[in-house]
Amino acid sequence: MIQKILVANRGEIAARVIRTCQKMNIKTVAIYSEADQDAPFVAMADEAHLVGPPRVNESYLNTDKIISIAKETKADALHPGYGFLSESPAFAQACEQEGITFIGPKSHVMKQMGSKIEARRVMQEAGVPIVPGTDQAVESAENSVKAANQIGYPIFLKASAGGGGIGMQTVYSDEELLKAFSGNAKRAETFFGDGAMFLEKKIEDAHHVEIQLLADEDGNVIHLFDRECSIQRRNQKVIEEAPSPFISEETRHSMGESAVKAAKALGYTSAGTIEFLVDDQEHFYFLEMNTRIQVEHPITEEITGVDIVEAQINIANGKSLAFKQEDITRTGHAIEARIYAEDPVTFFPSPGQITALSLPEGSGIRHENAVVSGFNVTPFYDPMIGKLVVSGETRDQAISRMEAALADYHIEGIKTNIPMLKEVIKHPQFKSGITTTAFVEHYYNKKD
Repeated sequence: MIQKILVANRGEIAARVIRTCQKMNIKTVAIYSEADQDAPFVAMADEAHLVGPPRVNESYLNTDKIISIAKETKADALHPGYGFLSESPAFAQACEQEGITFIGPKSHVMKQMGSKIEARRVMQEAGVPIVPGTDQAVESAENSVKAANQIGYPIFLKASAGGGGIGMQTVYSDEELLKAFSGNAKRAETFFGDGAMFLEKKIEDAHHVEIQLLADEDGNVIHLFDRECSIQRRNQKVIEEAPSPFISEETRHSMGESAVKAAKALGYTSAGTIEFLVDDQEHFYFLEMNTRIQVEHPITEEITGVDIVEAQINIANGKSLAFKQEDITRTGHAIEARIYAEDPVTFFPSPGQITALSLPEGSGIRHENAVVSGFNVTPFYDPMIGKLVVSGETRDQAISRMEAALADYHIEGIKTNIPMLKEVIKHPQFKSGITTTAFVEHYYNKKD
């Protein structure tokens, strides 16, 4: 059984993992960069070790150093959180080779899902709907034009190994595609070491809806319902809610079944998420699989009562899932708002010292926080500094609680996106429950 876990991450997710470890009487080891030495998560762990300078390549992406600290501290398992090395097959394999339990899926499964072309193939074979597109990498700009004309514009030009929007571009014509191809391929080669590109039909006015999965070593797979994640800026989620207010119960059931079927086909284990695009007729298409815990996992925990981090650890311990699909029920509605240190209009990061911090309290409010008053937000990492989670018996009650909580959320010393969050939450289109990934582009800062 796992006795000590090294948390290979920082910020709120490091704190989140440590809290569940404390509940399970598991010792924890935090790693921190020089920029994070005063971060709250460092003091929460039983042990804390400096991993390197602020830059991620010298600290949170330094595989050799992290493995070395795990061995020195006799940690028998490692939780990667999200981002950084959480979806690195090489890192997971390095842990496996050193006899350290990686709390996540097996490295070969991560490798399969890390290639978007391979992931599309696997999903198609499993009977999961995929967006029309190319089944293999397109080798040249000229070949991509031929393929695009068969698929039909607009299309997404995507990097097979991509993520975070890097190497991805929407194109509407042959001319745009010819101009975009080589630049995006080179960018993908630079960032991911793989310049393979492919094409997907762009689904207009799509909803981003995802299914949370849990799978154990015995082949048991269940889903924990869905999350609506359509409110995004720069292809990054800002507000999520569970369940989706858009899809019907019939669609929800079909998406859950498809996700479970896909995970079984993969031989997947641990927590994972399958993301779908859903069109206005509720047709859904596989987008990608995240082989880790998601930033937005708390809203699923709020409506199901399942501690997803605890489930991950139990699966890593070789335990069977403690519940079957029919045991999982959902209650009420939950919404998560990501608090970013950024300008609410330009979305540019706003690093600096937090001179005052006052968090809202009350029924149905949960905080996943990475900072305290006096903390210095540096420019080295993602600017998300916390997550405000609210839940209610109904969606209307959850929205009302989120509005009140945001009004009572005070941060001084840096700019934050809270003004944007307030505007989105009160917008009639958001309250209608019909939000697409183009919401920010269409409605934010636009006055009717």
